[in-house]
Amino acid sequence: MACWLNLAQMVKINAKKFSNTVALKDRERSFTYPELNKRVNKLSHSLLSLGLKKGDKFAVLLENSMEIVEAYLAAAKTGLVIVPVHFRFVGKEIINIMDNSDAKAFIVHDEFTPTVDSIKSDLKNVPSDRYIVVGEKVKGYKKYEEFIRNSSESEPEADVECKDTWIILYTSGTTGKPKGVVRSHESYTAFFLINAVDFGFNEHDICLNVMPLYHVNSTFYTFLFLYLGGTAYIHPARHFRAEEILEIIEKEKITYISLIPTHYNLILDVSEEAKKRDVSSIRKLLCSSAPVTKNMKKEIMKFFPGVKLYEAYGSTEAGLVTLLKPEDQMRKLGSIGYEAVGTDFVKLLDKDGNEVGVGEVGELYSHGPMLFDEYYKMPEKTASSFRGKWFSAGDLAKHDEDGFFYIVDRKDNMIITGGEHVYPSEIQETISSHPGVFDAAVIGLPDEKWGERVTAVVVPKTKTKVDEKMIMDYCRDKMAGYKRPKQILFIKDEEMPRTPTGKILHRVLRERYNSEEV
Repeated sequence: MACWLNLAQMVKINAKKFSNTVALKDRERSFTYPELNKRVNKLSHSLLSLGLKKGDKFAVLLENSMEIVEAYLAAAKTGLVIVPVHFRFVGKEIINIMDNSDAKAFIVHDEFTPTVDSIKSDLKNVPSDRYIVVGEKVKGYKKYEEFIRNSSESEPEADVECKDTWIILYTSGTTGKPKGVVRSHESYTAFFLINAVDFGFNEHDICLNVMPLYHVNSTFYTFLFLYLGGTAYIHPARHFRAEEILEIIEKEKITYISLIPTHYNLILDVSEEAKKRDVSSIRKLLCSSAPVTKNMKKEIMKFFPGVKLYEAYGSTEAGLVTLLKPEDQMRKLGSIGYEAVGTDFVKLLDKDGNEVGVGEVGELYSHGPMLFDEYYKMPEKTASSFRGKWFSAGDLAKHDEDGFFYIVDRKDNMIITGGEHVYPSEIQETISSHPGVFDAAVIGLPDEKWGERVTAVVVPKTKTKVDEKMIMDYCRDKMAGYKRPKQILFIKDEEMPRTPTGKILHRVLRERYNSEEV
């Protein structure tokens, strides 16, 4: 069957085609395409030497780094499946992903080894000799550089097909349980080529990646440039300092960045001295994960003169669905744009599966070559997310007479804070388990820095003293930091809005507290 070349094949070709081009770079190191290809081949052989074979999964708990990029590429070359783990997850959350994914090896940054050590006995699928550490040597782990040092630089022999799985990305579901989004090589190749057309990217572009490489956004846009023969500059995701980002742009002549509104807010708020940096190399900017206000758009375009600003709507499952292009930014405020090249017509359907009219709200469905394959080990959830070939991430939207789409609400009350997707039910369950709590609801309220702040509305038990610090301390070791409430509001039970069947009305809570100063 004919198939587009996958990423690993293109990196091999680019090692010959762009032999002097820097493929990958960070603060301390840079690799040309031939150097990167050789290191990936060495890692590929090293992973196979552990007894792993095509289709086996291995997990990575890594900050943005050269090594996590090499791990993705090694999976692509060998037919192994990479499972990136959120580096803010606590032990219980990591165990859930490792168990569900069937990962048989684990590559970990040294700073995360204390957490991994505390749960090793629960990771039944990972033998003791399949832990690899990036950074300082740690007892019980193979040191990454030593692990690959003596391996062959030759291309691994592997029959990797376009339909084969490359990545399982975990995204929280509406129940708060992680869902493994299974994505093929073909779905990524489609993304690379479609974006090259829609954005006009080529081998001369230099991308600065600051988004965490366990996110679909980062895996899309970092590897897009390696596919095309450009350069990807890797920056730690947990250390976003706007002044430092501007310094890198000036020094490295960055041409493209994908950021969230929180990042843009931080950049626009830098000192007058930092604003003197030369950022004229930036030609294209993408904003995703949350809407951008009219004023912010104006400030971004003033800060980056001559830049082309894009806004994207998509999901881990569907990839890029719609794109609001530069020429439409001010005339279609609030819109997520229209279909990306190569995406089938987007449908807005009512609960009976009928298409809604102009200005009417419906659930957004899409189909195209970037679509995922399934939720791993969740056939019922996979089936319920589709109507025939059409997939929905659960968002409600409307469209205007020109065919532009607008997100109206998140069907399952999802919160977006700092670009992270948070679902309230998991947090509500944890808070409600506190001995002093009768009931709890979690909502997102507007926040200038984070887009939305996670806010818990708590009903204490009668005759029980519970304060904000007690709830926050209770949550601290039970969930990742970005999920923990930034604000606790206390109300009486009779003040909690509910349906006749007792379900909490999150929409009413959002409306109530959006109209009040809290």
